[in-house]
Amino acid sequence: MPAPVRPGLSVTSALTIPRAELTERFSRSSGPGGQGVNTTDSRVELSWDIARSAVLSDTQRQRLLDRLAARLVDGVLTVVASEHREQRRNRDAAALRLAALVTDALAPGPRTRRATRATRGSQERRLTAKKQRSATKKLRSAKPRRED
Repeated sequence: MPAPVRPGLSVTSALTIPRAELTERFSRSSGPGGQGVNTTDSRVELSWDIARSAVLSDTQRQRLLDRLAARLVDGVLTVVASEHREQRRNRDAAALRLAALVTDALAPGPRTRRATRATRGSQERRLTAKKQRSATKKLRSAKPRRED
């Protein structure tokens, strides 16, 4: 039995962005394109208003707004795709890019480091190495004796 088709962009197993919240804009791509270069609107801009999204919890919304602050314009995340000549492929690429950005931004941060004490063995090894290095440098600075 095939899996049910979700109406929207699936970001994680728990989060799907409804198509109604996504805005697509099409324009002409730059670069090579052959005969159809001036006639096809294959560049895709996919936008999602994070600040007004109904599918996000307050925690998710705040995390996205904080982590994607450099990419947002008035709370709206925009992704552009123009690497393919076909509009459909650019739409898929933009959707994948948006989903990857949101997934990375929603991921929990690294665990905080818990301070631990150095072991007795590591302290002794460090002090022994320091003494050895000190002795080596002392030998270098000692003046040689003159023999008559």
